[in-house]
Amino acid sequence: MADLFTLAGPLLRCLDPETAHGLAITALKCGLVPGGGPVSDPVLKVSLWGREFANPLGLAAGFDKNGDVPDAMLKQGFGFVEIGSVTPRPQDGNPRPRLFRLSRERAVINRMGFNNHGQEVVAERLAGRANLTGGHVGINIGKNKDTTDPVSDYVAGAAALAGLADYLVINVSSPNTPGLRALQGKEPLAQLIAAVREAVDGLGLERPPPVLIKVAPDLTDEDKHDIAEVVTKGSVDGLIATNTTIERPSGLSDPARREEGGLSGNPLFEPSTRVLSEFYELTGGKLPLVGVGGVSSGADAYAKIRAGASLVQLYSALVFHGPGLVRRINRELAELLKADGFTSVANAVGADHR
Repeated sequence: MADLFTLAGPLLRCLDPETAHGLAITALKCGLVPGGGPVSDPVLKVSLWGREFANPLGLAAGFDKNGDVPDAMLKQGFGFVEIGSVTPRPQDGNPRPRLFRLSRERAVINRMGFNNHGQEVVAERLAGRANLTGGHVGINIGKNKDTTDPVSDYVAGAAALAGLADYLVINVSSPNTPGLRALQGKEPLAQLIAAVREAVDGLGLERPPPVLIKVAPDLTDEDKHDIAEVVTKGSVDGLIATNTTIERPSGLSDPARREEGGLSGNPLFEPSTRVLSEFYELTGGKLPLVGVGGVSSGADAYAKIRAGASLVQLYSALVFHGPGLVRRINRELAELLKADGFTSVANAVGADHR
């Protein structure tokens, strides 16, 4: 698999990023990308929300927006895969070009705008999954750009997709849909969570999925306190920190840094980990956190866990390192956990706060 990416990677990076991404999805659908499989090590196993994860490393939303290849990605060694964001109605997203590589910084800027096939198509696709690989599939839901009632869009998404999800994510933090981040405010967020929870509970599922919130890294201290107050009232089961940033850290030199949109990859690691750590403190370590942003090594994943994450996600690093990165990170993470005397991921969660 590593040899394949060594050959194909430079060719893909010669293409427009969105075209290259489309080819990668097609190759995965056709079975042309060999699966490395999970790294089998008891120290990596995680028990959370009544579910067992073979390892704590997951694929973040954005790679597989339409649920085309969740099982193909699980075969790469991920413990879980998150698809989406999915909106009630299909939408094209923002005009192209809207995806940019910052090769010097190992970073990506996107302003995709929730382009996806819509919840009806995605639900049908997920319901028809065959040859299930193991691992878990989460679904990230959002609102259509032109909706006049955002809450109704999330309720519709929950009603249509909760029964197909191992966990459900309310995305209120993408910078590429106008007005979306305003839903992170205290009152709007509380109302939104209550409505989605009611929709999920109303389905009468034998095993309803846990409901998580995904937040932005560009929050004020007041924002963080308000969000922590809302989510610690027992209305959600976890928090994902963080989405992409609209900030541009000093030191970026790639010409693409001037593009509008959300920045991900290496430059996001420090600010996203700081926000993750702050939410661990604000929630008293009692709410499961998922750390995402700039993860490209076992050391990065370990830092997220020590900062408070029970699970970790990545996406942008695959652009530069290929799918073989997944197994490498898990091997490195297992070694780091053992070197510090931890017998499980759970033992290391929040270690930097002790």
